[in-house]
Amino acid sequence: MTEIQNFQPYFNGKIFLDEKRHFYGPLSRKMGLMGFVRVSVWQNFLRAWQKGYKGNLDGEGLILGGVFVIGAREQGILLEHHEKEFGDKVNNTAVLEAAKRIRAQP
Repeated sequence: MTEIQNFQPYFNGKIFLDEKRHFYGPLSRKMGLMGFVRVSVWQNFLRAWQKGYKGNLDGEGLILGGVFVIGAREQGILLEHHEKEFGDKVNNTAVLEAAKRIRAQP
């Protein structure tokens, strides 16, 4: 089962996958192996493990993620979060607030 198939039950809408990674921009957002020597990264791993998150070892593994909330038409980007290091979480309240600002299309 793919990551998208795993996520789909939690999202009632279209999911767009940028397989060629054009959305990432001209510079890849990667954290090399030296990222694993950061104390904050290990704290993030420990926090996730204590909450029962197991994750997987599929995929690239070194690319930093992000979260975007994009509004309808001219609204554009309502929230943008770029992961600064492994385990850097987006503020869930900010995501929900941004999603509430999306205006329905006529």
